[in-house]
Amino acid sequence: MKEAVCLIIQKIIDLSIPVTAQTPVYPGDPKPAVHPAAQIERDGYNVSSLQMGSHTGTHVDAPFHFNQHGKTIDQIPLSQVMGEGLVLDVTGKEAGEEITMEDVKHYEKQIRPGLIILFYTGWSRYIGNELYFQHPYISPAVIEWLLDKGISTFFIDAINIDPPDGSSFKCHELIMGADGVIGENFTHFEEITFLRPFIICLPLLMPGLDGSPVRAAALEWVSET
Repeated sequence: MKEAVCLIIQKIIDLSIPVTAQTPVYPGDPKPAVHPAAQIERDGYNVSSLQMGSHTGTHVDAPFHFNQHGKTIDQIPLSQVMGEGLVLDVTGKEAGEEITMEDVKHYEKQIRPGLIILFYTGWSRYIGNELYFQHPYISPAVIEWLLDKGISTFFIDAINIDPPDGSSFKCHELIMGADGVIGENFTHFEEITFLRPFIICLPLLMPGLDGSPVRAAALEWVSET
């Protein structure tokens, strides 16, 4: 008879940025707005009207974002946005600088199929500053290497995984073409100081859409029999 295993959560780290009228959005995307639709004083209850794009705040991109025949956000398996994560520390980059194989190859022995990769650039500290839009970006060679190793989910603490000048969306195209998932505008990766974080990043169930805002978290856990 197998022994029962109890998982105990020791810490929860919120990886999401707040959604307000000041939340940074990719240039050209809809800006978020929140307005009261009903108020207790007038209606007896509160209801808010929310206006935002599908890539507002901390969000995930479905393959349909860059692949006309790719999965939409409701078709992504939840197992693809929940699971063990691995933080790749790529801090120390300058604005607009590429993150290369030299920055990540020493993680090779820790990488295995199915992990959620978290690119820790440290750039979320610039939210609210124009420098946030001049973030480092991932080399397509890094993405190809990780895809070959069975990785299909990639999160970053910056507004975009590709070059900030919009000159190329090669990483998006590679990941979306492989039915992978991208998450952007994450934060607090520096607080994940423990091994084997369990990442939860659940999109809204919105049929046919290309992406969704999320509430993301990293859990520190231990098992007891």
